[in-house]
Amino acid sequence: MSVSTIEYGQLPALLLRAPDGAEATITLYGAHLVSWKPAAATGAPAQERMFMSRLSALDGSRAIRGGVPVIFPQFAERGEGTRHGFARTSTWRVLDSGEQDGAAFAVLGLNQGDLSPQASSAWAYAFELALRVAVHGAELAMALEVRNIGTHPFPFAAALHTYHLVEDVEAVRIAGLQAETLAITDKLDQVFEGIAGAIHFDNGADKLLLQQSGFTDAVVWNPGAADAAALADMDDEEYRNFVCIEPALLGPATLEPGGVWRGEYRISPAV
Repeated sequence: MSVSTIEYGQLPALLLRAPDGAEATITLYGAHLVSWKPAAATGAPAQERMFMSRLSALDGSRAIRGGVPVIFPQFAERGEGTRHGFARTSTWRVLDSGEQDGAAFAVLGLNQGDLSPQASSAWAYAFELALRVAVHGAELAMALEVRNIGTHPFPFAAALHTYHLVEDVEAVRIAGLQAETLAITDKLDQVFEGIAGAIHFDNGADKLLLQQSGFTDAVVWNPGAADAAALADMDDEEYRNFVCIEPALLGPATLEPGGVWRGEYRISPAV
């Protein structure tokens, strides 16, 4: 079976397994991708690609630290609502799942009726979100769709806050964001607007191609030693083992009644 129901920590989750062995795990809490293992060569062990903090809460009490949090309807503190929005701390529904063209996939949905009373009272707009996740071979594909099903336009931002697992963050090199290749030598939290092409990500062990559409921007983040020590849900030294490179629509953009926005993100080996 290409998709099965499991528990991840104390959270209900979906395990996607493609015929070629590629796997992904998504919790219903936050529609949060917490694991991605590309298909491995015959006889070789599957390698995890997503960083997850050893101290992350996995009981629905707070946002998950690691994987791919879904950011909506605001980015960070750029708005009056909850930091990074309510999508990552709401429980989503499974809309569809299965196998298509050799890929295992799942589609999760969230709307106004799924929100907590607190989140619903702070967000007065009728909306629908759908997140599609698919794995096949060495590729991970994600697509986030936002629909305005109400009678008033609403502003929003969106991002897929991807924590890439690395052996040593100082070995990371990122090209395609600016004129020069980006290296991480200290804490970094930088926005890159108007991303025109693919991002080339050398994680120190191999090279990946990060492609996005709909998402007009990208954000690169690593807390460095000092900020990591201040995070209750991260071990002090864990900052060495990840870098966040996230496709983002920071805007905020305005979605008219009946309007649909779609952001796509694909991770694949660099040729």
